[in-house]
Amino acid sequence: MLATITVEEAQLNLKDVIDQVAAGQEIIITRNQQPVARLVSELPKKKLRPAPGLGKGSIIYMAPDFDAPLVA
Repeated sequence: MLATITVEEAQLNLKDVIDQVAAGQEIIITRNQQPVARLVSELPKKKLRPAPGLGKGSIIYMAPDFDAPLVA
């Protein structure tokens, strides 16, 4: 969601603006009805795990004795 506020409003309510941005909202700051800045969250996005089976074919070499028992 996108919100627009003035520089003066941003100065008066900085803590609230930061809380809104941290929650995922984008905020555009304007001066004289012209956009001068866009605030977006810098929190890391949750990384999704790759779908099963996407690594098929990624192992291109396997030693011939890979399955051999380990000798102590």
